[in-house]
Amino acid sequence: MQDINTEVHKAYEIIKEGGIILYPTDTVWGIGCDATNPDAIAKIYALKQREETKSMIVLMNGEKMLYNVFKEIPEVAWQIIDLSEKPTTLILDQPRNVAKNIIAADNTLAVRLVKEPFCYKLLERMKKPLVSTSANISGQPTPIAFKDISPEIIKGVDYVVNLHRDKICKNPSTIIKLTNDCQVKVIRK
Repeated sequence: MQDINTEVHKAYEIIKEGGIILYPTDTVWGIGCDATNPDAIAKIYALKQREETKSMIVLMNGEKMLYNVFKEIPEVAWQIIDLSEKPTTLILDQPRNVAKNIIAADNTLAVRLVKEPFCYKLLERMKKPLVSTSANISGQPTPIAFKDISPEIIKGVDYVVNLHRDKICKNPSTIIKLTNDCQVKVIRK
């Protein structure tokens, strides 16, 4: 079993140099990079064969990071975060301090606060949000375990985190869109 701190260090070194990683999240395996690096984000879009108009989720590890990216956070966002029993992604208005090519056309960004130890520690080390998108070619099914990830994806990243290779995850996160004018819309349960 690899040491989590060693894996955090290895992943951080790759991300710091503009690389992309394949890593376990609190939901499914993800492809990630520094959310402030447009070139690294472009590499993920290319690997997934995904249009840049389809935005990706960004992981954060707490309130400070969230306020660095969103000046205004609706009060209901904190209630949802506190009450959620499973990982929940929130789509919020008017992000800043992240790469433009991760922001959706309607000027929103999907974010999830993580508790998963590897992601949490990596975010602590990065001090920046981490891109997270499912480890598949766009349009193909989301892999529920490491063994289901296509060789094309594995070969296409700069580093594969050596943790939780046997974890099965059937459920991606709940997605809820919150607007600054207090509208709430559940996108995925």
